[in-house]
Amino acid sequence: MSRLFIVRHAQASFLEPNYDKLSPLGETQARLLGEYWAGHGVTFDRGCTGPCVRQKETARFVSEAYKKTKLNFPSLMEMPEFDEYQGETVLKQSLPQLLKTDRIVRELYETFQQSHDDQTQRKTFQKLFELIVCRWVDGEILLQDVEPWHDFRARVNRGLTTYLNGGGGGERAVIFSSGGPIGLAVQRALDLSPQNTLRVSWMAQNSSFSEFLCSRDRFTLSTFNSFPHLDQQSLQSYR
Repeated sequence: MSRLFIVRHAQASFLEPNYDKLSPLGETQARLLGEYWAGHGVTFDRGCTGPCVRQKETARFVSEAYKKTKLNFPSLMEMPEFDEYQGETVLKQSLPQLLKTDRIVRELYETFQQSHDDQTQRKTFQKLFELIVCRWVDGEILLQDVEPWHDFRARVNRGLTTYLNGGGGGERAVIFSSGGPIGLAVQRALDLSPQNTLRVSWMAQNSSFSEFLCSRDRFTLSTFNSFPHLDQQSLQSYR
């Protein structure tokens, strides 16, 4: 039986012009994950990342923490299959029309725009994001030039199958990715509905890891959304 760890990237740069980079808190979260694993003697036989900067930077900080110890951390391959779905694009493209036609969307957006503290902005944005993405997944919002949900699901599952088939039995492997692919891995293990898959993906904290037990005919969830390296609430985040 092999073990697969999937890490959600550490906190990215929310509300900045370039979201796809780690924030200072994100750098700390990723470093603490590496120090925690290395301190507990956790080693990996293989590893890979998705193509996003925030995913690769999380892996880099973890790897650098290992370099300070005598433990080896594997070289990481990059797999585009573990990219996140285009949630921000869905929001950006659908929002103008929804603001004209949907009162709930309009009220959430106005609250977000009028917020002056970071916590309220993040909370309101997440509500708005969840509302619109749920509609997109259900097919209520159709967008051109955006990868549909069913294609995203097929891509991630194809990547999981390819990656798992490329290893040997009894190994320990790690993937650095995002909430969406983590949700789909849980769906693969537990046969969740699309909406419950979304809810699972939004529960994963930054730099948390989930563990799966794998064999040729088995893919089982062992632990979900673990973050023992973030022992203070000030270190924990979802966005």
